[in-house]
Amino acid sequence: MKKTRLLILGSGPAGLTAAIYAARAGLKPVLVHGLQPGGQMTITTDVENYPGFADVIQGPWLMEQMQKQAEHVGTEFVNDLITDVDLSKRPFTLKGDSGETYVADAMVIATGAQAKWLGLPSEQKFQGFGVSACATCDGFFYRNKDVLVVGGGNTAVEEALYLSGLARKVTLVHRRDELRAEKILQTRLFNKDNVEVIWDHQLDEILGDDNPLGVTGARLIHAKTGMTQELKVDGVFIAIGHKPSTELFEGKLPMKDHGYLVTEPDSTATAIEGVYAAGDVTDDIYRQAVTAAGMGCMAALEAEKFLAAEEAVLEAAE
Repeated sequence: MKKTRLLILGSGPAGLTAAIYAARAGLKPVLVHGLQPGGQMTITTDVENYPGFADVIQGPWLMEQMQKQAEHVGTEFVNDLITDVDLSKRPFTLKGDSGETYVADAMVIATGAQAKWLGLPSEQKFQGFGVSACATCDGFFYRNKDVLVVGGGNTAVEEALYLSGLARKVTLVHRRDELRAEKILQTRLFNKDNVEVIWDHQLDEILGDDNPLGVTGARLIHAKTGMTQELKVDGVFIAIGHKPSTELFEGKLPMKDHGYLVTEPDSTATAIEGVYAAGDVTDDIYRQAVTAAGMGCMAALEAEKFLAAEEAVLEAAE
């Protein structure tokens, strides 16, 4: 059994920043890595929008540096996957896939979210080399180039609108004959001169070169006739939504649409006292490394304040 005052779940920017702040506050946090140590940043190659670096940096390197910093100030890291959690009473009890039991006075949930993918082998092959799920992360690299956006909801239209200010041409591909996005977003999209919508089509294959690895085009298939066509594009953005990693907390914590955890306004506090949520696990709007890090800071500060207040009450009662 491993006991800790603060348990942090997740090792992306939110979890690691929470660990840095909590460790510096003397809480001796324990951080459980989970399935993807480093989070989504580990599959992000060039990072150009994280403050503090004049040159392009690599996502895995940034996560490695954050972890080293958290270790340096006193965070204990554990390679495990939490499979069960009891939030009905404090201290909270969690079980790991390793068989270990974790007991914590407070907890930061920073398990993140995953972009939904189509499941094409070529999609996986070119991830980070012309295939992306985040226009605000990677759009800059396609300035004055041709890009393809796949999807028909708010995410897809927002990505296409953002890219229209950077790319030479944006082609939005949707499998139906009308978009699901809000009408105001659709109106903005249809008013863009450099945006074309291809209806009733799906992405069949991403085309590209192996040396150097990069996207050169896309093959589309008509949803009704099965006819195919090829487009020359420099980048493909998959925009069919995100799925937060919150299955563990279903029925135990209030959730927004699509499984994002609910937090109090201007706070990372959840409905259960002592449980905080930070980063993409609760943020369904921004989904950036820097905002996740900021929320990790907030969660650690709130957890520290909560534990200190509780300690003061116990001391006063003695």
